[in-house]
Amino acid sequence: MAPRLPRRTFLQSAAAGSALLGLGDLSFLSKLRPVSADEARPDPKLVRLDAGIEPLVRLLEETPRNRLLEEVAGRIKKGLNYRDLLAALQLAGVRNVQPRPRVGFKFHAVLVVNSAHLASLSSPDSDRWLPIFWSLDYFKAAQAQNQEETGWRMSPVNETKVPSSRKARQAFVQAMDNWDEYAADLAVAGLARSTGANEVFELFAHYGPRDFRDIGHKAIFVANSWRTLQCIGWQHAEPILRSLAYALLRYDKVNPAKGDEPADRPYRRNQGIAAKIRTEWQEGKPSKDATADLLAVLREGSEDETCDKVVALLNGGTAPQSVWDGLFAGAGELLMRHPGIIALHSVTSTNAMHFAYQQSANDETRRLLLLQNAAFIPLFRKNLDSLSKDHIEALEPLPLETNEPVTEIFTNLSQNRMVAARKTLAYLNDHPEPKDLMEMARLLVFLKGTDSHDYKFSSAVLEDFNHISPEWRARFLATTMFQLRGAGDKDNRLVERTREALKS
Repeated sequence: MAPRLPRRTFLQSAAAGSALLGLGDLSFLSKLRPVSADEARPDPKLVRLDAGIEPLVRLLEETPRNRLLEEVAGRIKKGLNYRDLLAALQLAGVRNVQPRPRVGFKFHAVLVVNSAHLASLSSPDSDRWLPIFWSLDYFKAAQAQNQEETGWRMSPVNETKVPSSRKARQAFVQAMDNWDEYAADLAVAGLARSTGANEVFELFAHYGPRDFRDIGHKAIFVANSWRTLQCIGWQHAEPILRSLAYALLRYDKVNPAKGDEPADRPYRRNQGIAAKIRTEWQEGKPSKDATADLLAVLREGSEDETCDKVVALLNGGTAPQSVWDGLFAGAGELLMRHPGIIALHSVTSTNAMHFAYQQSANDETRRLLLLQNAAFIPLFRKNLDSLSKDHIEALEPLPLETNEPVTEIFTNLSQNRMVAARKTLAYLNDHPEPKDLMEMARLLVFLKGTDSHDYKFSSAVLEDFNHISPEWRARFLATTMFQLRGAGDKDNRLVERTREALKS
């Protein structure tokens, strides 16, 4: 029988009613006014935020790390609202953290903002500040690293050369096709000032997944920046889009417009085979067998073979949803076969490309997103050694042994991840809407998470559970136990620091 944890060591979640192992009572958060769901959610009537956001951004930039939580807590007590703080955090990140030498590493201070926001949205009102306070502290660490490495800060755009509204779109496409950073910076400033948000998103959704450099972070940045802007307001778009264009144009030595690097080949090939997909490709029928067939190719096939399989399935009348089921399940299975940072990004990049696919209204872009995602998973697999032979379909449920199943699962998670995964599958067979389990997963990230990937991964997979067909979603969520935080993991210091910040 799994060991029972003393009940006194657990917190009670008001929203889920589930037991939480951790740092004691979170009632100190009551010193901050709760963030309502409406305040954290994008406001469709919102045109502009406070035009004076610059002083708040400077506060985040200039306050020492060991004082920032106290300063922000004081501002919140005086009325600082959630959206303005989220906007300032994103803007401080893109102005002070360079997406170089790669789109990742310290740049996760920018990439993680939307993931923290999603964690806030899905939390009880009383807990919504915790992910944002974590992101504030993480930004200060990244800012210091950036300062030590290069001292880079985003410079003003050359106003004399920003293209007119009539020429901005063409200039942007030409610059992105030529991998021209300077021209793209000018063009994107013109786009932000003159072009509708949806049209701008379509352009970035097209370019985000075009190469496999930085293991999916480019596509992730496209999705996360767009989602953050939906909350904070389009008036903040220009610096964020400038950072995004700069990130998407990162390459190593040979300009991709003039070379033939492996990272660029799937996109070039997929542009051709995308045109071979039948016109009515989005009107197919769901097929669990088709999903299983795609999984078999994802396990052993090349990126070309996988993309060819997707085209064959769609042309054979399979619904795109069944293809996405295969991609979600394939990414989750890869994580189960080789837990770690590379396989984790097969999951988070799939989340990002699926989001862009859902948002895009352009048929060509949707085809390319699906095909590029199909190419990425074998590329992730090729970067891994010593893959286990575990298959997602072969995962067997393991009976639960206590009357506190969620506690049991997350206790086992710190001891044996496969046991936790199998017990999760058993739990989901009886609880197809696992609110308690999801609440526990989020709160353990708050209490135990120490890395941006804790937020990025948990926000992605808990969202994607509802994007997968019922016959696959339980198995997918079971595979996430190979990366989520367990009840026995070491506590982080953020909650205690936040508690101290709120004492006065």
